[in-house]
Amino acid sequence: MVHCLLSDTMAILESYCEGNTSLSEVWTQQGLFPCFYFTLVSTVLLSITFLFGSLLYVCYNMYGTTMEPKYVPRSHLFFLQLFLSVVLLLQFGIYILWQSFGLGIVYGYMIVYSCLSIIGWLCTIALLHLERTKVLVRDRTRGHSTILLLFWALAFAAENLTFISWSSPLWWWSLDNTDRKVRFSLWMVRYICTFLLFVLGLKAPGLPRRPYMLMINEDERDVEYSQPLLNQNGTSQSTWKDFRKKVQLLVPYMWPKGSLLLQILVLLCLCLLATERVINVFVPIYYRNIVNELSGGAPWKTVAMTVCIYVILKFLQGGGAGTSGFVSNMRSFIWIRVQQYTNRQVQTGLFAHLHSLSLRWHLGRKTGEVLRSVDRGTSSINSLLSYIVFSIFPTIADIIIGIVYFTTNFNAWFGLIVFVCMALYLTITIVITEWRTKYRREMNTRDNEAKSKAVDSLLNFETVKYYNAESYEVNRFNDAILKYQVAEWKTNASLAFLNQTQNLIIGLGLLAGSLLSAYFVTEKKLQVGDFVLFGTYIIQLYTPLNWFGTYYRMIQSSFIDMENMFELFHEEQEVGDTEKYLGAWIDLWAGVTEGKREKKLKT
Repeated sequence: MVHCLLSDTMAILESYCEGNTSLSEVWTQQGLFPCFYFTLVSTVLLSITFLFGSLLYVCYNMYGTTMEPKYVPRSHLFFLQLFLSVVLLLQFGIYILWQSFGLGIVYGYMIVYSCLSIIGWLCTIALLHLERTKVLVRDRTRGHSTILLLFWALAFAAENLTFISWSSPLWWWSLDNTDRKVRFSLWMVRYICTFLLFVLGLKAPGLPRRPYMLMINEDERDVEYSQPLLNQNGTSQSTWKDFRKKVQLLVPYMWPKGSLLLQILVLLCLCLLATERVINVFVPIYYRNIVNELSGGAPWKTVAMTVCIYVILKFLQGGGAGTSGFVSNMRSFIWIRVQQYTNRQVQTGLFAHLHSLSLRWHLGRKTGEVLRSVDRGTSSINSLLSYIVFSIFPTIADIIIGIVYFTTNFNAWFGLIVFVCMALYLTITIVITEWRTKYRREMNTRDNEAKSKAVDSLLNFETVKYYNAESYEVNRFNDAILKYQVAEWKTNASLAFLNQTQNLIIGLGLLAGSLLSAYFVTEKKLQVGDFVLFGTYIIQLYTPLNWFGTYYRMIQSSFIDMENMFELFHEEQEVGDTEKYLGAWIDLWAGVTEGKREKKLKT
């Protein structure tokens, strides 16, 4: 062991890890080894901010422009982001000072952890300032970059990983001395600050609420064109803005008031949904039991009973992910009545509201647009309920259950592998799906242009013949098709890139977990069935995620359609048929009738 004096207080620099142990020691004394944990966390976070942050800095310098101060919002929450980042920097300094002067013992990993963490958080502050002062010219989105959001998410997730070491004496949870109380206080500061930074990062308070170029174009357009370039409730705002309020609009249609039978059906559907989650856990477990019993020479009756239970569970689950099993089909069948109730309530309510609007509104309406909004809005509510309640939430629940199961029954490393792979899978899917949306929009535009040119040419057949312009029209149509095919190639290529990226993440996660489980099998810590269980469970988790990108796009479009329909509900009545006005009209009519009768009697 190497000793050296750091100062007059006799602070001793020990070896890199406690007890001269190796950095490769991951799990010891019922918890993560602190030397490994703090080295890994600081290295990963610094790698993200320094490497990817450098690329982002280069992109902003090459393709970005400085925002005018009038477009930069003044937000106290942005300064709160900076304050929290500075607090984290200070607590890293306090940590190393406490080890040096309070305890007098400093290990190498503590210095590495503090220095790398300080550099990493300084990079985040620099990126915050960069995103607030500059903007990419062709960027049509709003919010912080993926790098910052990923950094804050991983920093908060890393603080949550310490709960795995709850029973370990190497950590601060016992609070039995001053050192552990100090380290616990610093951990609380990191936990609260990283959580608040992640939440504030989703809101992005210091950045413009709308694309920068759109705001410039709106300011520079001619005064006579007072109509905004884009509908502020549609294209310019994020689809996920006010997500909680939008979900609250769906709740009344999910829970039918005044109908006890439909409420019972809703509860039954939710119970079947919970049953599916339980079945998804037990199917791989019984598959593992079959393998262990066959390899262990269990009696035939035991094996036969296990096989029968497995087949019954598989019948209830369906083809791999519960999409076509008995429980799923029963849930879909029971939900039909609730879905019909939703359709009826929305359509009749909107129909009655449209009839209550004034004549002026009806004379100025676009009938086709109104009917299209009603049709799409009604179907969008059912689609949102189906995607969110029966697809997105169950998938997230399965992931959480899988992480808890592998952490408690296998090893913390298995839970970490599942968590990292699922987080990367969902993040990459959302980012690439958002990125490739522009290619899909371009393809639709080119398709409409090609079809319109063909239709216009055929409708004006006589004119084309008169000017002998057949070859010219064919060339125009050919050019339109070529432009459409270029946009189509970009769409299909980006889809292939998304699928390959998803397959790469699945393969890497399966490889890491399979190698780890195979190692534990060779060390006699796990059985062969456990190896089979991990592979089966992981594939079962990934199967519904293959449709996550589709669900994400459909939810986006459904939210837009639902917003358009609720805009019709928000149309105010210019004339209200209240009882007061109705009574006044009745009294007026009675007075006129009585006056005519008296006049007739006098004559």
